Amino acid sequence: MMLCVVNNCGWAVFDFGTYKNEYTNIWLRSSEVLPEASAHDSPFLRLESHTGMRRIQFSFYIHYRIINMSLSQLDDVRIAIAEQVKFEVLTHTQELDNEKARHQITRSFISDTLTVPSKEMYLYASMASLGDDVYYEPSAVALEAHMAKLTGKEAALFLPSGTMSNQIALRTHLKQPPYAILCDNRAHIYRYEAGGTAFHSGASTIAVSPTNGHHLTLADVQANIVLDDNVAIAPVQVIALENTLNGTIMPQEDAVAISDYAHSKGVKMHLDGARIWHVAMETGISMSELCKPFDSASMCFSKGLGAPIGSCLVGTKDFIKRARWFRKLFGGGMRQTSILTASAAFALTHNFPRLEYVHGLTRKLANGMKELGVNIITAETCMVFFDPSSIGVTHAELAQRAGALADPILISGNPRLVLHIQTSEEVVTDLLALIRTMAEEEKAAGYVSPAQTDEHRNGKGNIYR
Repeated sequence: MMLCVVNNCGWAVFDFGTYKNEYTNIWLRSSEVLPEASAHDSPFLRLESHTGMRRIQFSFYIHYRIINMSLSQLDDVRIAIAEQVKFEVLTHTQELDNEKARHQITRSFISDTLTVPSKEMYLYASMASLGDDVYYEPSAVALEAHMAKLTGKEAALFLPSGTMSNQIALRTHLKQPPYAILCDNRAHIYRYEAGGTAFHSGASTIAVSPTNGHHLTLADVQANIVLDDNVAIAPVQVIALENTLNGTIMPQEDAVAISDYAHSKGVKMHLDGARIWHVAMETGISMSELCKPFDSASMCFSKGLGAPIGSCLVGTKDFIKRARWFRKLFGGGMRQTSILTASAAFALTHNFPRLEYVHGLTRKLANGMKELGVNIITAETCMVFFDPSSIGVTHAELAQRAGALADPILISGNPRLVLHIQTSEEVVTDLLALIRTMAEEEKAAGYVSPAQTDEHRNGKGNIYR
């Protein structure tokens, strides 16, 4: 007799022909008690045979059912289960759906994370090496070596996301609490990583508002850093800077000044360089020079560069060795990553040069909005922060009208517009036309625009006023 126990995970098969001289006692708790068990007036089914003093017992305390069948019947059941398991993710109109999505992305100002792989990127990635990144994956190793060389560091580590890259960097730097990190109060590490610094590293955070409303300076750091050994406080062990921060560029001389001071005090420096590519393109400063003041740096492939997934963390060999350990601990050890690392490589080669186009389009949008009377708070690389109240319009009203166009424009309804390598020139023209129409409507209704302040004119205003 063949006894098969079925659950959602598979089959456990017991051939009672092999147990005919043994005592076998199997209890089964079931939501479908077999008729033979009803006489026992119990939710358990008991099957037994016995010999001598030997006893083998299997207990099942979950909702299983029991089936007696031949091997041919088992094959039929396996086929039935395969039918239940199979799933088709592609729709009948998938190609058309994808083309529609690609068009929508060209008309979205929500985030550069919405960029999608091009068909050419997909094709390139499909030809990449075949390996396992926890063991050895040639494409991942090659990309990591390139990133280390590019940034002037000893080693690099490919990671699934910028958040994981930042958090593993901090966890690797921070050895034994109590400790704290210091960063800009607008930093992604502080605001948008789900409290990861406290959760993963047990660190407190000193979040500093830049006095110039644009970027942290050495004076800001010196005024807020905690370094003494007072037992009531947590001393700063890492300073984390972000460049770009909301599209704004931190002057390299300020990063160097803060780094020199930090290192003189034994404090580590980490760079959240998710969009550092924009800084290199806009300023002409090499990646190695931009990363030089920092002990570690994180760079994202999936934002401005348009890869589907991934970031890279760089630092010393010892630092990356320990970070790789934390990547595994955090659940970030991936397997066949070549389609991801190859996409990143494609993005570096083909998409990085297109950032100049993005910056030009950003300037075109910002200048056009300013000419229409919109207050431009800042617009340096790929983001425009703006205040439309100067023309009598709210962010929410602009987003609603843009979304209601025959060919909708996607805006999040906050002060930020993000441009990217897949933003079209047409959508910039269309958005400016919409703003012109709304400004004219408000003017016709009697709205009078107040004078712009110097803060708005110089483009260096605090975007979190």
